[in-house]
Amino acid sequence: MQRYLSYRKTQGASDDTVNNNKLYLHRLLEFLESNRVKKFSELDNQHILKFINGLGYYSKSTIHCMLSSLRGFLKYLFENGILEYNLTYLVPKSSYKKEARLPTTYTKDEIKHLLASVDRGNPKGKRDFVMVLLAARLGLRASDICGLKFENVHWETNTIHLVQKKTKKKIELPLLTEVGNAIIDYLKFGRPQSDLPYLFLRAGQPYDRLEEPTLHSIVSFYLKQAGIKNIENKKHGPHALRHSLAGILLEKKTPLPVISEVLGHTNTEGTKTYLRIDLDTLRQCALDVLPLNTPLFEGVK
Repeated sequence: MQRYLSYRKTQGASDDTVNNNKLYLHRLLEFLESNRVKKFSELDNQHILKFINGLGYYSKSTIHCMLSSLRGFLKYLFENGILEYNLTYLVPKSSYKKEARLPTTYTKDEIKHLLASVDRGNPKGKRDFVMVLLAARLGLRASDICGLKFENVHWETNTIHLVQKKTKKKIELPLLTEVGNAIIDYLKFGRPQSDLPYLFLRAGQPYDRLEEPTLHSIVSFYLKQAGIKNIENKKHGPHALRHSLAGILLEKKTPLPVISEVLGHTNTEGTKTYLRIDLDTLRQCALDVLPLNTPLFEGVK
């Protein structure tokens, strides 16, 4: 199984995908151990079918991912001569499709209230303000904000250069005056003394690099602090601020390729999902409902 996970990495699978494969294969391993199967060469049809039948109490999305991981692993076992027969035919195709959901967005006024709620009179507030700004003004993902290093900030050109953790794509973003001043304020009066290359560190000891879940909690805290309504029923992490930036750019009639470049998407397909939140423009596409006495509705009861 470890060899298969290493193989998946060589095939270009992301760290998240490999970790998910690891989780699902661990469940397979537990099943095989409980059924006293000590070698993969001992696997037969009945083992696979019994394992699949035991997935019924999982969610549809989990079953879909489990079957996909199982199919890929069985193919690997066969192609490497560990299994005599290719048992992938036993794994049913899943008809599950992820339901499309509208991205969570906040208005320009709500973002303004969010930023105003951060107390910048202390080191932690100075740090939090910069991180929230990077998500709200530049649309950076939490992973890229937490991984931002001194070398990524190019003061001589007023730009930020980085390779996105998720897409591995290089992006160049403008170092807005507001963002640059906030970074300087944090570095001079807020950041603990440390030789670590990362801009953002924990506010208390040990002064390690800040992790993504912490940033999510930070954004969530200030959204509540700002008194923004109904956040319990909305996403309230840094990714929601990224979505909000896309919505604000759409309101300004920014072309889709430009928004795609700002968000660091590999192509405009990933950006098209934000078209669904541009309600003003969508209203222009709405058609009038025809009267019932038109020929179109003849014979309709």
